Amino acid sequence: MTPAELTALLVLATASSFTPGPNTTLSTALAANFGLKRAMRFVLAVPVGWGLLLAACAGGIGALVVAVPGLRWAILGGGMAYLLWLAWKLAGSHRLGQADPARLHVSFTQGVGLQFLNIKAWMLALSIVAGWIAGQPDAGARFLVVLPILLAYALASNLTYALIGSLLRHWLAQGARLRVFNGAMALALVLTAAWMLWSAL
Repeated sequence: MTPAELTALLVLATASSFTPGPNTTLSTALAANFGLKRAMRFVLAVPVGWGLLLAACAGGIGALVVAVPGLRWAILGGGMAYLLWLAWKLAGSHRLGQADPARLHVSFTQGVGLQFLNIKAWMLALSIVAGWIAGQPDAGARFLVVLPILLAYALASNLTYALIGSLLRHWLAQGARLRVFNGAMALALVLTAAWMLWSAL
């Protein structure tokens, strides 16, 4: 991989990882509501799920998603439904660490699975495979360079957002701040779902 290719990959990884999206929104919301320790399950699940998704795309499954419109729409529909469900759960959480923490529970497995329901993640993975890996004589070696870079970015971005959420935790405990914050995070998830649909049309 040339220095120019590596630089382009780093720019893309920075832009795609640190801009707000469903993963960073959930990392922030989970840490703000339940603390950093509780949010770490999801923070760690994101790079694992992303790595599996990238491997699947590099292995050819991504081409199947592009070739079969019904499969693409199924992923989009499942992802949108899950984001809207999470938004509903989040909007109903008004106290830090509620007695029913399952109301906003996102397990490690769900966090991994969410990556496969995120059409934005699919398109990014397909773009990276097409631009940096597929058709290259050293495709395997390139994958082994690209994968750890993207895993590091996925971890760093979600950990950063979770740290922000945990720093806001005590401030949010006062008055109606948490209700407003959770409403804003829920709205961000709804807008993300709407953006996913819009971009797919």
